[in-house]
Amino acid sequence: MSDFEPLLNRWQSAGVLDAEAASRIRAYEYEQTSPAGLSSKRVGWQGMVALILGAILLACGVVLFVSAHWDEMGPGARFALVLAMVAVFHLGGGWARNRFRGLSTALHAVGTVSTGAAIALVGQIFNIQEHWPAAVLLWAIAALAGWILLHDEAQKTLTLLLFPAWILSEFSFAAEGHIGEIVYLGRFLVVWAVLYLTFFLGSKHKIVQGILFAVGAIAAVTGVVALLDGWSSWGNQTYLPLGIRTWGWVDIAVIPLLFAVFKFRKSVVPVAVAIIFSIALPWCMQIRTQRYDYGNFHNTYTYNVPNLLAHALVAAFAVFIIWWGVRLASKALVNLGIVGFAVAVGWFYFSDIFDKVGRSLGLIGLGVLFLAGGWALEKTRRGLITRMGQTDVLKEGAL
Repeated sequence: MSDFEPLLNRWQSAGVLDAEAASRIRAYEYEQTSPAGLSSKRVGWQGMVALILGAILLACGVVLFVSAHWDEMGPGARFALVLAMVAVFHLGGGWARNRFRGLSTALHAVGTVSTGAAIALVGQIFNIQEHWPAAVLLWAIAALAGWILLHDEAQKTLTLLLFPAWILSEFSFAAEGHIGEIVYLGRFLVVWAVLYLTFFLGSKHKIVQGILFAVGAIAAVTGVVALLDGWSSWGNQTYLPLGIRTWGWVDIAVIPLLFAVFKFRKSVVPVAVAIIFSIALPWCMQIRTQRYDYGNFHNTYTYNVPNLLAHALVAAFAVFIIWWGVRLASKALVNLGIVGFAVAVGWFYFSDIFDKVGRSLGLIGLGVLFLAGGWALEKTRRGLITRMGQTDVLKEGAL
């Protein structure tokens, strides 16, 4: 609900405004606050889908065309093609801006995506000894410039995805080959995923919210899997140096907390819980070591197996996501938490119970788990969503 809706409802209830005047005010305010981009009222959902699919297909077609003819061209032709690839899309977006805003947004988005490919290709053309995370930074800066100039949702989304990708790339480059690299990358993914899952809830930029929520959900799962890798190592690998660990915690904890505190304080608690969760989970492991002999060469591999506490911790984190979703009246968070809890229970069953009871009993238990557990989770989910809806109605009535 927009910020002015409670005031309009209260003034209508008090008889200060009639329904017609309230409708005119609502229409005016919506036009003032409606974000530029694909979610504008000028584009219906059918047109929005067509524009998104068209942009994706156009970008894929350009990539295939360039890759098919790349070896046939000299350095000069390659460089000219790279520049033209970026320029044509942005010039087309500028031409369509006053004619069809949705098409303009899609073309500019393809142009910004092409900029990333152009940066990589220019480095290849001139045989530049690249520090590859710097290419991600240049791409992020291009997206930020597009956001500043165009003020649309596509450029905003790309910016908010590329800058964390650059930070992650820099840390991965510095930590490569050390024990704990995967753990710190998993911590980064979990904490930033929780920040993005909660930061844009209720935003008027629905496309930005939807894309970042989806990316955050995928990143959270990937981060948990990385954390479960623990402190595995090969041979004589060393632990992360103190300086890299310090900068790692700045990226993992300090930056997300600062964003949460100064921009959206409802994200502070989830981000803090995610930090604690990401610290604890890699230590809930059973450490095992295997020795490999290859003639006169000997090597060891140290790996981790999750213990019972790891299963409980993942399930508890999913329950927290559900609780926070109820607190924020977010169906998306509640549904995500329910799915996470179901996956945690299934993971525990497969890893700790299935092999110990035999195949037939294991399948029977799995069937019972799906039937009874699915029914219980769905009943719980519907009850929570119904309760949230009743709470929203009471709040609107109080206004």
